[in-house]
Amino acid sequence: MAAPPARARADYDYLIKLLLIGDSGVGKSCLLLRFSDGSFTTSFITTIGIDFKIRTIELDGKRIKLQIWDTAGQERFSFVINNFTYYRGAMGILLVYDVTDEASFNNIRNWIRNIEQHASDNVNKILVGNKADMDESKRAVPTSKGQALADEYGIKFFETSAKTNLNVEEVFFSIARDIKQRLADTDNKAEPTTIKINQDSATGSGQAAQKSACCG
Repeated sequence: MAAPPARARADYDYLIKLLLIGDSGVGKSCLLLRFSDGSFTTSFITTIGIDFKIRTIELDGKRIKLQIWDTAGQERFSFVINNFTYYRGAMGILLVYDVTDEASFNNIRNWIRNIEQHASDNVNKILVGNKADMDESKRAVPTSKGQALADEYGIKFFETSAKTNLNVEEVFFSIARDIKQRLADTDNKAEPTTIKINQDSATGSGQAAQKSACCG
């Protein structure tokens, strides 16, 4: 049996492609930088088009190579996402909004519709409310509202802060673990099923085969 595409090389067990999507300015690039390089900066230039980074992690004794794509969130660049073939190749998608920007939260439904149109049917999704370190007086989207939306779509939900590193590792590890489990389940289903036949059945089958051969 040929090895599945996710298990391509000896230096890792699974290659998982993740996609960060959401409105411009919600902190996708900051989340990616924090997770991949362990750093944070406020001097990011808005991403134009596509950028990606690599990080290899260990999960349940397996080496997982994460290839994480960061996309431009501006509406005028949405065609970039829609027309790139890697969109369908994404195994997991992080839907990111800014907890201080209600419009970015409301647009999550549009991003989910975009996923349904262009991504694989079995893609894993996770909802991320970023900038949770901001003062509560600036918060526009209550935690309960984010959780309710996640529950509506049956996906996991985290609030994060790229600045303080709140839940950043947890988000990426969570979706990676779910994808790894899905891939492992697919591997197991692909394994041939061994059927045990008792001696009498085996003998009977053999006799039937001989009889059929003679009749031919």
